[in-house]
Amino acid sequence: MIKRLYVKRITMVNELRAERIDRVDLMRTLVRIVETGSLSAAARQLDTTQATISRRLQSLETLLGVKLLLRTTHAMKLTDDGERCYQHAKRVIDAWITLEDELRQTEDEPVGMLRVRAPHAFGQEQLLTPLTQFLTRYPQLSVEWMLNDKTVNFLSDNIDCAIRVGAEVDPSTVSVLLAEVPRCLVASPDLLAHFAPLTTPSQLADLPWVALNTFYQHDIILTHAVSGERERIALAPRLYTDSLYVARNTALAGLGVAAVSSWTVEQEIRDGKLIAVLPEWQPAPLPVHLVYPWARYYPARLRMFLQLMREVMPGLSGMRQPVGQA
Repeated sequence: MIKRLYVKRITMVNELRAERIDRVDLMRTLVRIVETGSLSAAARQLDTTQATISRRLQSLETLLGVKLLLRTTHAMKLTDDGERCYQHAKRVIDAWITLEDELRQTEDEPVGMLRVRAPHAFGQEQLLTPLTQFLTRYPQLSVEWMLNDKTVNFLSDNIDCAIRVGAEVDPSTVSVLLAEVPRCLVASPDLLAHFAPLTTPSQLADLPWVALNTFYQHDIILTHAVSGERERIALAPRLYTDSLYVARNTALAGLGVAAVSSWTVEQEIRDGKLIAVLPEWQPAPLPVHLVYPWARYYPARLRMFLQLMREVMPGLSGMRQPVGQA
């Protein structure tokens, strides 16, 4: 019996070798299974089928001669050998990426696929021109440009980096401060015509509001641009939204006052479609960070993208250099 199993394993190993299976791909598959938590999730991220993922896992187990994963209907757990293989596989993949980068690039030219998540409004307008120029400059590079305002999970979402506006810094990631986004209060002329002229921030509590609930919901703090005085205004919004465009467009429709990123309403203010309400009183600007996970090595495509963002972000329309940076 033992001899038959041994012969069967040797036969499978020889078949796998004959097929020239890419061992790095097998290890990459194991890492993705572990970090996503399931074979089906790994299949989605690697753009293949669950059956293929299962075969790759079986191939790796056959090549190594050990069981790597214990699976039931509802759970999955690494064996001791699987844990050692997983840790080693991560090191091998890092080393392979480093080698690929060094051999394939010319003068540190980025190659391969960079997966980036950006906020909807920001990613649709402000960043498209520099992104297009970046791709034109580096023809061997591809970018997966995903627009989503939610918190990113780099492992399960298979993301290389994310542009975050107004988010708190996560100490488990690298967060590079790129710029600040000034904000302002706006309302339609028709809405303001129904109320007494505004002279103090406290009067804002009597107006209807549209709340961008990512940053404020039931109150908002305003700071005087000259004196630095601060006031907290209680709000009872008519509409809560996580979309900057919805906040701007409903303010245009006269639904309420909104605190929005200044760059989104510059033209509307110039055209008289929106009015800057108490312009000397401003909500705090929102920080813009480029966020990515800690790693021993960062490929050229990520390093060059970070360099691009550092260069262009403060100069984009409506952006400004962070306070305290030269």
